[in-house]
Amino acid sequence: MRSGRSAEDIIIEVPLGTVAKNGETFEKEFEILEDGQEVVWLKGGRGGQGNTHFKTSTKQAPHYAQPGEEGSEGWKILELKVLADVGLVGFPNAGKSTLLSVVSAAKPEIANYPFTTLVPNLGVVSYRDDRSFIMADIPGIIEGAHEGKGLGVRFLRHIERNSCLLFMIPADSDDIKKEYKILAKELKLYNKELVNKPRIIGISKSDLLDDELKKMLAKELPKKIPHVFFSALANENIMELKDKLWKMMND
Repeated sequence: MRSGRSAEDIIIEVPLGTVAKNGETFEKEFEILEDGQEVVWLKGGRGGQGNTHFKTSTKQAPHYAQPGEEGSEGWKILELKVLADVGLVGFPNAGKSTLLSVVSAAKPEIANYPFTTLVPNLGVVSYRDDRSFIMADIPGIIEGAHEGKGLGVRFLRHIERNSCLLFMIPADSDDIKKEYKILAKELKLYNKELVNKPRIIGISKSDLLDDELKKMLAKELPKKIPHVFFSALANENIMELKDKLWKMMND
């Protein structure tokens, strides 16, 4: 007259953009991309049935029952890839966190030393006519990041999920053109598909430059990639930057 009790559901709530992988083969098993999406990842134990469950009109007292079943086990990996409209790409201290703090309500840690940002920060950026978009401050990339140098692939993966990229290079960089090439190369070596992702070059801290210097630097930048000189602290050309990003997202 008994029946076994099934195991209770164990529900793990995860952010949108989470990738579930097999912990031994590292193969992707599914992604959580929609609010409320549910996936049965591992089946739990199922309760058995007592002998009366198998009773029939001709066999009123069966001498067998159904044993319960064990739940399945396995090593699994949950990996988050941030979902955003615009991803900020740059070396440490390029001013990414400062920009995010100025254009959104996000409050990332800001300091004058490398790798201040250790986790991606998201902010909602207000735009014209009550429109908005999501901006992600990705921790700084250095040369060799695709091989794990610095904070490496822990953060390169977040760039995959952004609609477009803002390459940020500070105006006081020793070689703006070279810095852009290093950043672009690291993305390509990590994932070739990132080469085709829409991008804009943003020269931050441009309040340090006069108009003549800006013209000289603009000639060194790639011709086919739009660029904008801006300063987050001085609030210089911030709306122009938003306009270019909005146009790129909607194109």
